[in-house]
Amino acid sequence: MKSTVFAAALIALTVPAVQAGTLENLERERALLIEVFRDAGLSLAERQSRIESTMPRLIDLERMVLRDDSLKGRNTPAVRKAFANYDLTFLAHASAEHRRTALDTWLEQIGMTTAALTSARIGRRY
Repeated sequence: MKSTVFAAALIALTVPAVQAGTLENLERERALLIEVFRDAGLSLAERQSRIESTMPRLIDLERMVLRDDSLKGRNTPAVRKAFANYDLTFLAHASAEHRRTALDTWLEQIGMTTAALTSARIGRRY
C-alpha cells in the first residue's frame, strides 16, 4: 500500500501540469461551433439545438478572454492574430453587434454569404 501511494506521489510530482489558457479554451469552443455549422449530417432541429447549447459557453469564454489581464503582456502570434480578427475570434459578440446569426457572421468573415450559398448550383466546373 505504501509503495502504491509513493509511486502515485512520485508520478504526480514528475508529470508537468497541462493548463490551457482562456484563449485556447475559446478557440476550442469556437471550433466546436464551426464544426456544428459545417456538419451536413445534422437535421435543422439538431443543428439549432447544438448551436443554442454552445452559444452561452462561447459567450462566457469570450468575456473571459476580453477580461484576461495576462493576455495584455503576451505578444505571441496567437494573441496578436486573435485580437486582429475580432469578428472571427469573438464570434458570439460580433454576431450580436451586427444583429446577425453567428453563422452569417462567420460566413461573411470567410468571404461567403448565405445568398451566395443558396444560389450556388451543385455541379462540376469544366
